[in-house]
Amino acid sequence: MFTYSSHPKPVEIRRYRDLNQLQYGNIMYDRRVVRGNLHDQQVTSKNNNSDPGMQQRQQAYRRRAIARKQSKEQLKTKTPEAIQGRQHVVVQTGETLYSFLEELSNIIQVSEIDCQTDEFLDKPSTPLFVPAKSGVDVETQIEEGDLFDFDLEVQPVLEVLVGKTIEQSLLEVMEEEELACLRAQQRVFQELRNNELAEVQRLEEQERRYREEKERRVAQQKEVLKKEQETAEKIAARVFSQQYLAGLLPAVFSSLRRHGYFYDPVEKDISVNFLPWLIAEVNKQLDKRYTAREVLDNIIYEVTLKRLEDFKHLKFGQDCSDS
Repeated sequence: MFTYSSHPKPVEIRRYRDLNQLQYGNIMYDRRVVRGNLHDQQVTSKNNNSDPGMQQRQQAYRRRAIARKQSKEQLKTKTPEAIQGRQHVVVQTGETLYSFLEELSNIIQVSEIDCQTDEFLDKPSTPLFVPAKSGVDVETQIEEGDLFDFDLEVQPVLEVLVGKTIEQSLLEVMEEEELACLRAQQRVFQELRNNELAEVQRLEEQERRYREEKERRVAQQKEVLKKEQETAEKIAARVFSQQYLAGLLPAVFSSLRRHGYFYDPVEKDISVNFLPWLIAEVNKQLDKRYTAREVLDNIIYEVTLKRLEDFKHLKFGQDCSDS
């Protein structure tokens, strides 16, 4: 028998809106118009928005439902973890299917039975394959000397073998003699070649020495010619310089003498050292004399002023006495 019971829900109190409070406007800005995707969207009624108590009761109901669901999941028997190398397949079942599941309470009686098998025997050897006979067996009698005479038949074979052996031996001897001749010729050719190579090396060395000697002689000759040319240039330069300096030296010496580069040491010492010292000492004496004269002039001037004042006082006294 199947039974179903729903969870208790609070009774919604219907409230009618006041027609006088309706405000008409643009529905694009109306909050009651749902926009976008409607899946997984919580739609709350206007009664819940208008009643705060109803909202609190619904929130408490949701919290209780979530807690109840979590407790059921904790009590539910879970599948053990998969072993290494395997994985579980997720199968979605509805909650209503749990009502169709029933626990198996019938326990089947079982018992363990074992048995022992014989050990494996060695495989026997495989017999040889013998094909089945076919046809009819017959026999005949052959006397001695009817089919084959060895002494008569072996003679041509022996002649061929001996002839081939002797021919092969002669060929090998001839080949060895030919090889010996070739080695002798090769030895003679090698000696001639070595002699020719030695002669070629001697000629190359001689040519090299001749070439080096020639280059050395040419270098020496070039050096001699270069030195001769330098000597000729030096002689020409010396002759030219002598001819050029013949009239230049007197003029240079006279010019240097005029400009004071050639001088008498005593005269130079008098003009450089003695005369400046003498002039400085004379200037000092003159400065002292000028200073003494100025001092004497000042003294005479002061004495004169003093005599003049005394004379004025004396003259003023005589005038006063006369009057």
